[in-house]
Amino acid sequence: MDTEKKMIKAIENLEGRLQSIRAGRANPSMLNGILVEYYGTPTPIQSLANITVPEARQLFIKPFDRSVLKEMERSINEANLGITPINNGEMIILTIPELTEDRRREYVKQARALGEEAKVALRNIRQDENNDIKKLELPEDEEKSALEEVQELINKYNKIVDEKLKEKETELMAI
Repeated sequence: MDTEKKMIKAIENLEGRLQSIRAGRANPSMLNGILVEYYGTPTPIQSLANITVPEARQLFIKPFDRSVLKEMERSINEANLGITPINNGEMIILTIPELTEDRRREYVKQARALGEEAKVALRNIRQDENNDIKKLELPEDEEKSALEEVQELINKYNKIVDEKLKEKETELMAI
């Protein structure tokens, strides 16, 4: 069913966006969206360097081409990650600070807002599907069962959103 594919995409989108919320641990996905000016072209940082996690709270960014090191450092600073990059001449080291209780709560709020956006997206998908079903002018009982089927799908995917949010909250509040 096309509707279910759209709902799965909404969940995948939520998962990707939840990953960008850091939980006090180093994760290469924290650098998603950071573009580095490389020979006049904005290039994703992942394309220009090896990103490794040697410890739970450290990221090593080792560029393939050392000449781009300063530009990478500048791009990371401009991204406002709340982390100061350390450039040792060969690589950039990011040390992720411990999260304060207030910061954790703020991230939980952010995660809940993303969850609500996902639920709105699911409701929009349901609304579109319901409108399509009504346009088909099916017999009343078939229309009713089709609408119930869509409602069951939305219930299923809303539960998945709630589970993902609960997982992220647990991850964020763990010290």
